[in-house]
Amino acid sequence: MNPQAATLSHSVVPSEAPPSPAQTSPAALAPATASDSVLQVEGLTVSFDGFRAVDDLSLQVANNELRVIIGPNGAGKTTLLDMICGKTRPTAGRVLFKGQDLTRLAEHQIVRLGVGRKFQTPSVYEELTVSENFEISIPNAHGVLSSLLFKRSDAVRELIRTCAEEVFLADALRQKAGRLSHGQKQWLEMGMLLIQQPDLLLLDEPVAGMSPRERELTSELLQRIARGRSLVVIEHDMDFVKRIAHKVTVLHQGRVLAEGSAQHVQADPRVIDVYLGH
Repeated sequence: MNPQAATLSHSVVPSEAPPSPAQTSPAALAPATASDSVLQVEGLTVSFDGFRAVDDLSLQVANNELRVIIGPNGAGKTTLLDMICGKTRPTAGRVLFKGQDLTRLAEHQIVRLGVGRKFQTPSVYEELTVSENFEISIPNAHGVLSSLLFKRSDAVRELIRTCAEEVFLADALRQKAGRLSHGQKQWLEMGMLLIQQPDLLLLDEPVAGMSPRERELTSELLQRIARGRSLVVIEHDMDFVKRIAHKVTVLHQGRVLAEGSAQHVQADPRVIDVYLGH
């Protein structure tokens, strides 16, 4: 694993529950204003060898919103997350996180501001225990050497225990991460993000390779997480999308094709034509 990936973490502080997707009103789906949005993407564009992977894309994500981004392969979904977290530099446009421009910041600076990123393939320290993976991810304890010197206080142990319970790994704390199932590794990496208490969490296909039961539990987990922070999730499974999304953005050819509730975008003829009908 890239050790830097372990530094992209966040926490678990539930507050008032958000409305379920089925109960979301049209007013709740209105565009977030600058005052209530945690993330603003403005005219974002990036080109690779003359090909525009993202083309003048703008969107806003509200505080405590669970936004799902869908679209066909090559629509620019992962590239968008790459630009938000600083992995890829945009050709034009900017990304504002809580009003601060992230566009020219380094990845580690964006992490420290409170943006966590989980990539599609789970990335954990397989030779370390689940508990040690969590410990490495605690702020001020990054890196294997630092974690060995880090004081394992009662507060640290309680933080790890609480986070493990949140991601269904309370009974696996002493187990080597390499022995976890694929779904459990996904949960572990989410926990490694949560323990750093981010305000915005970016997740790329978090239920890929999971069993039906693991998907169900992950749906519950993401809805709980969104009670205390904002999430942007890339996903293809529309049943899962309908269970978790407060709002759905559909990308096509690097642009926003449609936006609204899951039911709204599923009924949009353009979305059916370029994505759902295939």
